[in-house]
Amino acid sequence: MTDLRVIVAGMGVQGAKRLAVAGADAVATVDPVKDGVDFRDIRDVPTDEYDAALLCIPDEAKIDLIRHLLDAGKHVLVEKPLLAVDDGDLEDLASRSEANGAVCYTAYNHRFEPHFVRMRDLIQSGRLGNIYSVRMFYGNGTARLVRDSAWRDQGAGVLSDLGSHLLDTLRFWFGDDFAPKLSISGAYCHENRAFDHVIVGAQSNGKLPAVQLEMTMLSWRNHHTTDIYAENGSAHIESLCKWGPSTFTQRTRILPSGRPPEETITLVQPDPTWQVEYDHFKNLCRQVPAHHGVAADLWINRSLRDLAAQAGVTDLITEAPPV
Repeated sequence: MTDLRVIVAGMGVQGAKRLAVAGADAVATVDPVKDGVDFRDIRDVPTDEYDAALLCIPDEAKIDLIRHLLDAGKHVLVEKPLLAVDDGDLEDLASRSEANGAVCYTAYNHRFEPHFVRMRDLIQSGRLGNIYSVRMFYGNGTARLVRDSAWRDQGAGVLSDLGSHLLDTLRFWFGDDFAPKLSISGAYCHENRAFDHVIVGAQSNGKLPAVQLEMTMLSWRNHHTTDIYAENGSAHIESLCKWGPSTFTQRTRILPSGRPPEETITLVQPDPTWQVEYDHFKNLCRQVPAHHGVAADLWINRSLRDLAAQAGVTDLITEAPPV
């Protein structure tokens, strides 16, 4: 497949980014309320006019639309998270993907952040030795925007929004078998109806490292940090490229003790992840058999559902305008 004809559904902030990256590949836009789009309903787009859909739509609309697209043999990139009330819904998408030879890909663009790739490679090289702890912080200042939204300030709030990124990052770095049992340390509604600040963690069991994940909409300067402490040293990420400068630091342990030597790489560049992820998606569409990442989606979905329930939220997926 040399050319991929795509439609973009959901012309909010994410949809605008996806449309810009797709460029000449984009043949139509879909949104139920936005002005200037080509269609109001994705089912109205003639199926012979496109090969793939980029879905930037509310969570509760995703499953049915992905079914429609996969049954038509259309490849799908869907914005994270891909949530379901029942695991069977996700397993059904995997079956339809395989049966129709269509890609079903959940977009987690941070996997293509240069320092995230660097961290994965370092962890998988084994140079750090036994890893003792992983701590990640991810914050933005969107609390007021979310509170003023007609539908975003519902459900588990920041837990689903930013927490899904952190859960996916754990799998990206440590592999598909990494499945710590996470528990809520704190879940707060400082300004919003839904959670705007959440802390979760998992204790070390001798094989898996201790994990602490903190996510908030109340960080007035958008920020990310990672700190990994291990047998042979430590590794650290400060910020993302889109908020740059972004820094990766590796420190090598001195025995029996002492100030460790360190190597630091600092990047000052525009966010590369959207373009790199879109190119990755296009490559998946060229492969046979078709790709789907339901195993990762299942673990993320179960983890978010369990954490939300621990915090007293049963409606992880809430009602929103149709798409």
